[in-house]
Amino acid sequence: MSVEQELIAVNQRLLDSIVNQDWAAYAELCHPSLTCFEPESRGQVVEGLPFHQYYFDLPASKSKRLVTMTGVHVRVLGPDAGVLSYVRLTQYLDGAGSPQTGRVEETRVWQKFDGKWQHVHFHRSSMA
Repeated sequence: MSVEQELIAVNQRLLDSIVNQDWAAYAELCHPSLTCFEPESRGQVVEGLPFHQYYFDLPASKSKRLVTMTGVHVRVLGPDAGVLSYVRLTQYLDGAGSPQTGRVEETRVWQKFDGKWQHVHFHRSSMA
């Protein structure tokens, strides 16, 4: 498997952990010093995992969610680092049971520590 394929696969696992509210999987994939800019941080850089755990601890969604990366661009920065940029589409049912699709733009940075890919930074756009 190429580094590009590894990064896409590990990133998909991360996105699946988010939509499934699987905190254990998310925390395992993220470095403890993870940083981010996202709409929830209101323009502030957030460091660490506690900010994110709050959202995982909210009541689980009752509808199944499916997440897909489109327009994926991978930049390998070396054998131990890479960046993915893509549009994340999330399919779900709204409160009335109608199918919906959410869309956000994301850039995620991955780094290998002791042979294991860990998510170290991301920037996510406002929800559309």
